[in-house]
Amino acid sequence: MKILALIFDGFEEEEAMAPFALIRRAKGDLTIASDKKEVVGSHNITLSNITLLKKIDYKEYDALLIPGGAHYKFLQSSEMVHKIINYFFLNDKYVFGICAAPTIFGELGFLKGRNYTCFEAMNQDFGGNFSHKGVVVDNKLITAKSVAFSLDFAYEIIRLLYGDKVLKEVFTRIYHEE
Repeated sequence: MKILALIFDGFEEEEAMAPFALIRRAKGDLTIASDKKEVVGSHNITLSNITLLKKIDYKEYDALLIPGGAHYKFLQSSEMVHKIINYFFLNDKYVFGICAAPTIFGELGFLKGRNYTCFEAMNQDFGGNFSHKGVVVDNKLITAKSVAFSLDFAYEIIRLLYGDKVLKEVFTRIYHEE
């Protein structure tokens, strides 16, 4: 499974790094992409060596991962981001969003009739079934409420994409690593 993660200036660091690190521990094929090679998070932490979005073919990926954070304003206005999100939903691929990111899915009409969660203050009537749970899995869509659920969000992504056996191996490594 090839996973494409999108981050832009203002992303929430923990909502990105917890899933990124755990997916890599699961031996997941993860590409972190943006509009530039260095991206600054909402708490002034810089990630470097980012893959340039213009240099990849997003259609080659099986899953899309978008963390939340202040970069949601960019996500809301970016035609390229909307094109990518549309492609993943319309082609029945996996889509994962946490905090503010699911609101973009809702604004694009992809939460209608779906079970989801997001940062509660940003929830609107997206035509779906909002849950107060920390993480919600609805078929190939995983949404999470906030930074507090970053690890649980990552665990559910691993479970869905790689299965319980791989998730157990990741747990073993992170809790019993020497």
